[in-house]
Amino acid sequence: MPDAMVHHGFYSAYYNTTLRHEILKSVQWAWKAYGRLPINVVGHSMGGALASFCALDLSVKWGSHKVQLITFGQPRVGNPAFAEYFNEQVPRTIRVTHENDIVPHLPPYFYYLGEWTYHHFAREVWLRETIVGNVVTRNEIVCDCSGEDPTCSRSVYGRSVADHLEYYGVNLHADSRGTCQFVIGASNSAYGDILQVDGAIILSRYPQERYPVESI
Repeated sequence: MPDAMVHHGFYSAYYNTTLRHEILKSVQWAWKAYGRLPINVVGHSMGGALASFCALDLSVKWGSHKVQLITFGQPRVGNPAFAEYFNEQVPRTIRVTHENDIVPHLPPYFYYLGEWTYHHFAREVWLRETIVGNVVTRNEIVCDCSGEDPTCSRSVYGRSVADHLEYYGVNLHADSRGTCQFVIGASNSAYGDILQVDGAIILSRYPQERYPVESI
């Protein structure tokens, strides 16, 4: 991808952990068991950013006609060159944004920086409520293919956390940290004592290595 740049943190979270390996292995197993099923990749917030890299990975490997991506409240993950390449490789993509959701406005977009700014890929569907008198209408606005349609979510200030945590009436956050449960597959037993920091599980790319908390 000439001139393409992506967010290092999001990229590393997908490619430099066990996530990619487990997903590829699971898809191959499913296809072997059930035939060449279509692949639907879904994610919310940071999960949407990771889902984007996953969909691109799968599309490059097995063809865009097999992969469909839908994200909710996804941040920007790359520059315009990356967005253009992504649109070509994963054309069956829908980015759903909700009202004034703050996350799709991050990292910021500065059109005058050219290839040095973050840029969304297409296609956005903006969930927007209109109120006329006592009538509330919920609209799904299908935006243009630019990824940065000025008449969609970019037309408002994205400052709402509440809009980020609810899509289509579904609450997308845990009631407390204790309600988020991690499920670790048997194939990860090589990692031994998995490091946990503030409720997050951290896996090294290389199982034989152990890192103290201070080095993270």
